[in-house]
Order: sequence, then structure tokens, then C-alpha cells
Amino acid sequence: MAPAADAVSFYEDEKNLKKLCDFLRSSEGPPVREAIEMDKRVYYLKGEKLVNFMVEPKKGTKWPKDLPKFKTRQEAITICKELCNYQYMHRSIKRGKGDLVISRDREFDESGIFTWIYEGDKSFSHMMTTLLIMGFLFCVCFPIWPNFLKVFAWYMSVSFLLLIFFLVTFRGLIFLFVWILGYDFWFLPNLFDEQLGFVDSFKPLYSFEKTKEGQLMYRIGIAVAFFSFCWWAVTQPSEFDGFVSAQGDFIKDLYAGTLLSDMSQADKENIDKPKMESLEDLLKNLESSDDPEEELLSEEERLEAMMDNLMDTEEDLTDEE
Repeated sequence: MAPAADAVSFYEDEKNLKKLCDFLRSSEGPPVREAIEMDKRVYYLKGEKLVNFMVEPKKGTKWPKDLPKFKTRQEAITICKELCNYQYMHRSIKRGKGDLVISRDREFDESGIFTWIYEGDKSFSHMMTTLLIMGFLFCVCFPIWPNFLKVFAWYMSVSFLLLIFFLVTFRGLIFLFVWILGYDFWFLPNLFDEQLGFVDSFKPLYSFEKTKEGQLMYRIGIAVAFFSFCWWAVTQPSEFDGFVSAQGDFIKDLYAGTLLSDMSQADKENIDKPKMESLEDLLKNLESSDDPEEELLSEEERLEAMMDNLMDTEEDLTDEE
């Protein structure tokens, strides 16, 4: 570790200055704010706060052992001027809330606002970008995947879909039970908040508060309907058990990919094509007609009516084409 008295001379070396910037831009560094400058999201802080942090870091900050600390504010100000000279940061002017413009004054001043230009080591960012591109190409090449990978992707997709479904159902049921008692309880309340990041979506774990006034009648109505359904499920086990069994078969078919296995290949290929009744179907329809007037017709008249229906059907199909 370099002596504290040589802090200024130590940071005059650009390599050591970069190390200091890496520390200041890390999570251990001074707090920064976000803004837009030249249509780009940037991070800025006041010069005074930067100097205060460099002289007296916040409690609990782990200062790197290989970097000397600053004894006086003048040493910190000198290094801040070097940061501006090396264009690791520049001075900005606040034009509005969250809106900055670059200042013509390039000198460091504790009363000014300074925007970070230095973004640190980009190796991790480049690695993630490479992985993203490779992942995209890997997904695009799905048709040429080996069969076991296709099966694995199908199982993972179905499992994720079922997980989301059961999670949503579980959250809804827990909320319903507690809401009937007069309280709002949500498990993972921010799970579907699109404005939060992935980690923040799982915070807090739950929320619990009293319901608003005027919901008593609604709670009573929902409670009666819910417990009525529970009573039906208990007193009609055969019907409810059949429903549960059908859901189990549905999940099995979903994993096996056999939901349409009862259809022939021709039906699958022609599923979006118009269907035309066969001669046998038309004869059956004529024989089973409920119209009393048609029952009085002779066999020849029925055949003529059938041919007329066929001609009308062909004309309709021709018009549609």
C-alpha cells in the first residue's frame, strides 16, 4: 500500500487513476443520480459530495488496500481536477429535472455538477453481449437441433408455463382467503411490476394491510360462493374427481405433446380449410329432417332437393374463392 503522504503523486499515474475511478464507480463509491444528457442516460453527482467521500468515506465503506487515502480536501480536489483533465468526468449544468447539458466551464469546482464519462472495465459487458448473440443464434437454429434438445426445450417451456399458472393461482387463493377476513395479503406483490428489475420484482416477500371500508357485503358474497363450491366438491365427489382426473390427463398430454393425437394427419393439415358435407351426410340429414313438409315429399323430390343443395354449396364456395 502506498503511503498516504504520496496520494497526489500516486494518482498522477493514469493506471492508478483508473483504479481509483473503478472504485468510485463501484457500489462502494459515492451515491449518484440518473439523468439524460444529449439523449443518453448518464450518472452525475455534486462536486462537494465527491470530495467529501474521498476525504471521509461513508461508514462501512471498504477502501481498497492498494489505494492510498486522502488526508486533506485539497488533495482530493487536486485529484478531481485530474479526473476532469483526463476526461473521466465533465462538468454539467442542470437544465431541468433529470435533464443535463454539458458546461463550457471545464474546471473542477465543489459547487458544480459533474457527470461520469468513465464507465469502467467493459469486459463483463462484452462477454454478456457475446452470450446474448450466441443465445439468439442458438434459438434461431431450433429446426436443426437434435431431438433430445427439442424435447428438453419443450419440457422446460411446459414446466415454466405450469409454474407461472400455479403461482398465480396460489397467490390469488391466498389473497381470497385473507381478503374474506378483512385484510389484503399479497405474496410477492411486485412480481408482475414491469417497471422493476428482476431482483426487485421479488421484494418485498409479502404485503399485509387492512382492506378499505365498504367491502363487507362483497366479502360475504364471495365467501358464500366459495364455500358453496367447496360443499359441492365434497358432496359430489364423482363429478369433482372426474374434473381432477381430466386435468391430470391434460397435463400428461401437454408434456407428451399429444393433445391433438386423436386427429388424423389429414385433419391437422386441413384444419383451416372449409369443410363440405359428403353425399352420405346429406342423405342422413334429409332422412332425419324435422320439417313435416319434407316428410311428405317423394324420394325423387328429395333427390332433387339434395342436388339443389349441392349446387348452392358449390356456388357459395366458388364465390368465396
